[in-house]
Amino acid sequence: MALFRRRRSADSTSAVTAFWDAWPTARDALANAVETDQPAPSEVSEEVSELVRKIHPDLDWEVGRAPSRPSGGLDDLDLSMDADPSKLLEQLAAMDDPSKLTEGPVYAMTLRPGTSEEARVQAERWARSAPEDDQWTFLPVRRADHEKLSSTVTWDDHELDLSHVSVSMRVNQAAARIEVGVYHPDNMFLSEETRQGVAEHVTLLALGEDDMVRWIGKVAPLDEAPLDPLPPTSMPAVVRQMVDLLGGPGGWAGFEGRVPIQGGLEFRIRHPLTRRDYPALSLYVHVVVPYTHLDEDRLPAEESLTALTELEERLTVLLGDNGALFARQTTGGRRQYHYYLDPDSGVLPEFEAALMDWSEGEVKLRTHLDPQWSQFNAIRRPYLRKLDG
Repeated sequence: MALFRRRRSADSTSAVTAFWDAWPTARDALANAVETDQPAPSEVSEEVSELVRKIHPDLDWEVGRAPSRPSGGLDDLDLSMDADPSKLLEQLAAMDDPSKLTEGPVYAMTLRPGTSEEARVQAERWARSAPEDDQWTFLPVRRADHEKLSSTVTWDDHELDLSHVSVSMRVNQAAARIEVGVYHPDNMFLSEETRQGVAEHVTLLALGEDDMVRWIGKVAPLDEAPLDPLPPTSMPAVVRQMVDLLGGPGGWAGFEGRVPIQGGLEFRIRHPLTRRDYPALSLYVHVVVPYTHLDEDRLPAEESLTALTELEERLTVLLGDNGALFARQTTGGRRQYHYYLDPDSGVLPEFEAALMDWSEGEVKLRTHLDPQWSQFNAIRRPYLRKLDG
């Protein structure tokens, strides 16, 4: 097996390490701030802000109560092709033991990367390297919070009951974005700036920070109630419908064709895919796997196809949250895989070892750091017109 590696710079993790080294000195003061619903002491707040900015200057932060655990119903199960079997078993076990659904941290510290993709990547690394703490959970991005959509908020001295909010949504398929209008009966009494702030706040509570950045192109306050009003809690369902329209089954798209001399071609790619879907994955891994049982189009015949499928399944289980297959191309006796892994997870040696036992020829593998996903973007660029057509 041919291996080409590039080590990760220690400088990229030093700010995260510095934060966790300082965490014990800030932990109790921040917990007390949550309990008393008062700001943390200025010296603590300033120290935490400085540490967070060193991780990335676009990051903000907040502390509060830990999110409530999911209800544990069947709708909460991840039954996708990429689901981690061990986590699925844990969820099923928790459904049999409801006490496991209520145990958990009391407090949450959340980083806020906003629209910055690089800040989102660094926030994910911060969260993944967090120490074990039975009182705290650490979130790399603000999640959706539908409970707060029925609460009352004070905004620029105006008390607003968010349960009276309704929204309109328009899907712009050409731009792959959703335009949101937000109406509250008190909008007529609010300044334009306040109305805009409330509209964005409602959208954030409905979708969470990641999906808001991924899919929302425009948020605007409405002067009048929408003709077809929707509750804000319906916004995630509209997003899912749009993603289903843009992509293929299970979030994959693909096509078949022929290549001169080489024969048949099969191509599969995750689509649509944004940097926010896998913020920790920045190590590109290109794997070339030969196969010896070919059909008349030089694609894998049944015996090789079964072996390739089993290999892919083993790699998916091995990687878990630490890596994912982004694209796959098969032609002329070779199947090329394009993976991205978390370089800080330490999973690469195990990944390589899982390829060593392949019996149908020499597997070739090369890796390099690619935080911008430049390699993947180059792979998918020629096919976007075909995929979106």
